[in-house]
Amino acid sequence: MTLVLADWLISSADQPAQQGWGVRVVDGVVDHIGPNTELLTTYPDDDIVDAADHIVMPGFVNAHVHLYGTLAHGIPPVEGAAPDGFWSFLEDYWWPKVEDALDIAMIEAATDYVCAEMLRSGTTTFYDILEAPNAIPDALLAQKEVVERRGMRGLLSFEATERAGVEIARLGLEENARLIDSCGPGDLVGGLMSWHTVFTCSADYIVEAFGMAADRGVMSHAHVNEGVHEGEWAEANLGQRTVEFYDSIGVAGPHFLASQCVQLSDHERDLLAERDVRVTHMPLSNCEVGGGIAPMPELLDAGVTVGLGSDGYVNDFYEVMRGAFLLHKARLQDPRAMPAETVLEMATLGGAKALGLDRVGCLLPGWSADLQVVDARFPTPITQHNIADQIVLWRNHSHVRDVMVAGLWRVRRGEVLGADIDRLLAHSREQAVRLWEVGR
Repeated sequence: MTLVLADWLISSADQPAQQGWGVRVVDGVVDHIGPNTELLTTYPDDDIVDAADHIVMPGFVNAHVHLYGTLAHGIPPVEGAAPDGFWSFLEDYWWPKVEDALDIAMIEAATDYVCAEMLRSGTTTFYDILEAPNAIPDALLAQKEVVERRGMRGLLSFEATERAGVEIARLGLEENARLIDSCGPGDLVGGLMSWHTVFTCSADYIVEAFGMAADRGVMSHAHVNEGVHEGEWAEANLGQRTVEFYDSIGVAGPHFLASQCVQLSDHERDLLAERDVRVTHMPLSNCEVGGGIAPMPELLDAGVTVGLGSDGYVNDFYEVMRGAFLLHKARLQDPRAMPAETVLEMATLGGAKALGLDRVGCLLPGWSADLQVVDARFPTPITQHNIADQIVLWRNHSHVRDVMVAGLWRVRRGEVLGADIDRLLAHSREQAVRLWEVGR
């Protein structure tokens, strides 16, 4: 039994922070929250973690990441020039130079390093999407071993696609099924079904994948309208836009996770809300690929469940939150858009809801003890009304002292337990060099 006694406790991003409160952890779950004095009096024999001058709050849920993406950071551009659009980004750069060049050794190295990177910045849960057509079968099972060793809560999937031929298409579905079937109900690691897009997957293939997920009681995921290309392609080839097509084949619903959702028609926005489709938002990577700025304030106002993701681009989740906080204010020319409390909820409880996770994303009795301890020594006083702004605007990974996942400490005093960061970094660089050579 452990008491974590803080200056401030954020038990849930949608509830007021409490000054001088802490949390009691028993057997991997939150047992009690309350004033520090009450916890000390009631549980005098518990181990005590002093979090004075710190905030205790839920660990982040990175609801969309490509762990392998870290190996592409700084990769030489195609023939000395950057891609000039979303389609050229995929066809000339991302597919041939990154995804098609990946092997299991590269994937393992990236997974190990990025898990440590995420832990250091307060992320306790993530959903990863792997597309590496030449690394299957068994790439997901190799990833699973790494994630289990790091002690994170992770959902894994392979981005199945028909773009690489019939054999790879079949292997992609089987890769997802094998991973899902290998996970038990109480495991920290689980699986989702994933396919790429409507322009790389046929209707029959998507319906088959969705049915395989339903048979296994898991959600399905696809990228949706990351730029203008998919919606325009769907209109020209399917006679309707992307979300409309998903609705017509029975996929659009609460068991479907649509990531990106940048370029949406008004009708597509309405359908996402009406069908209770889950959505994940990647504000920084959407800018990097020139996709645009997704209409997340509008989707939130319509009642859509939205989680936040890094896309494997910038994995310090404080930076991702800052992007979400600032970009929408600029797009809408409204400083009231996307308040810090909303962003913090997207980064915690919203992400857990988007992924269909139960009792994750809050620090309430009976919920999983996934938490972070964050430096609260700001140059101005913390109050209930400004604590979310203080966190979203003026913290980063360097301010995270401790991280707990399912009641076990994974980071203490800024150090990832059981991880030699220098070794992980060196190994990642070695594999990145291999990737860059293969992808030339």
